[in-house]
Amino acid sequence: MKLSESVADNLSFVIICMTVVALFMVLSVVYERAMRKKSGSTERILSTRKIVVIGIFSAIATILFMLDFPVMFAPAFYKLDFSELPAIIAAFAYGPVAGVMIELIKILLKLVIKGTSTAFVGELANFMVGVSFVLPAAMIYLRHKTRKTAIVSCVVATVIMAVFGSVFNAVYLLPAFSSLYGMPLEAIIDMGHKINPAISDVTTFVALAVAPLNLLKGLLVSLITLLVYKKLSPVLKSGFQSGGNKGKKA
Repeated sequence: MKLSESVADNLSFVIICMTVVALFMVLSVVYERAMRKKSGSTERILSTRKIVVIGIFSAIATILFMLDFPVMFAPAFYKLDFSELPAIIAAFAYGPVAGVMIELIKILLKLVIKGTSTAFVGELANFMVGVSFVLPAAMIYLRHKTRKTAIVSCVVATVIMAVFGSVFNAVYLLPAFSSLYGMPLEAIIDMGHKINPAISDVTTFVALAVAPLNLLKGLLVSLITLLVYKKLSPVLKSGFQSGGNKGKKA
């Protein structure tokens, strides 16, 4: 379906998506400004250099988003991708605003390139779940930029993403997908049941398919981030002030 037709057919859902995006952006801006004021940092939230890096990382995230692949324990429309990797690396380097912006631009680029095959539900899900991982991790790490904090932030963010993703799927996304895409909720659950006989309702569906997917994604993205961030950090931060952070940098 063409993007313009999808927007016209699902206008109310698009408005909901835009509202959610705005709320996350406001939260990230308010928090980052408060933390920079507290630390005495004069670094701007967005600068020309940061915008350029955000654009490059958004393009990389879009490619990773479209290079997804299925997992054996969930229906085919649930796929694993590593598009949160550029977002969390940028968020660690520049703050939560950069991470949320990359998550948003990634979705917009994907919609322009490929449109939507899930009535925007899949794109909203990816954005919401991605931000539920990137935003908490960045908020924790921004308070004290050390390797220990980076590890803690990734662990906490992975748990939050798994819990939030499960609840959000059960309460909103699965019913919305069923309604907008014209597929009975029972049919979706049956797809999960065929893969895992223990799946019999929405609760077991999210517990045995959605939660493991998000845990796996969070674990893999966290491991890669912790391995590569220290090497990328000097390049990303060159030309910026340290913002008064003390201790061993991650």
